[in-house]
Amino acid sequence: MVADRAAHDDAAEGPGGGPAASGAARGTEVRAIGVAIPIPDPHGALLQAKRASFGDPLATAIPTHITLLPPTEVPEHELGAVADHLRDIARTERPFRIKLRGSGTFRPVSPVVFVALAEGISGCERLQARVLSGPLARPLPFPYHPHVTIAHHLPEEVMDRAFKELAGYSADFDVWGFSLYEHGRDGVWRPQYDFVFGEGGQRRV
Repeated sequence: MVADRAAHDDAAEGPGGGPAASGAARGTEVRAIGVAIPIPDPHGALLQAKRASFGDPLATAIPTHITLLPPTEVPEHELGAVADHLRDIARTERPFRIKLRGSGTFRPVSPVVFVALAEGISGCERLQARVLSGPLARPLPFPYHPHVTIAHHLPEEVMDRAFKELAGYSADFDVWGFSLYEHGRDGVWRPQYDFVFGEGGQRRV
């Protein structure tokens, strides 16, 4: 989910925002998708509530996540190949630990405040590189930086408050796999399928 944004905005929103350029032929039916690691509850719900408390209008439209594939338009007839690709990745991966610690920001390059990863970065980087291959290969205009967005395009004083309030945040969880999200007509990103590590399992959400 992304449109034309400054560096890092694409990654910041993961499965949120507007779809990126697709390269699909004109007239071809396309679907806006994204791939991300969902943040499990209670952590995900808490961070989504915090994002809403800052007045971020995207809080209710984007589940809490770590982006693997930024918003991308894919021709509908290629969705089967995308699912096969994601199953193959999940089948050969194993769970790993993520530790979220404190806040960070991409300002002044991009108006984003996020919760940072203290552990699990290499696992996210490996997954992201594998996901952005084959039918999902696409160039990115910025280096990949796994994180959890908690404020985006808000007034500076609100961004400062978000940064301060999450400075002491801490959460640990195991990554079981990743999810394929789709952008709805109502502007909400919803998980469609889960891909479970080790099983190569694809289960509808």
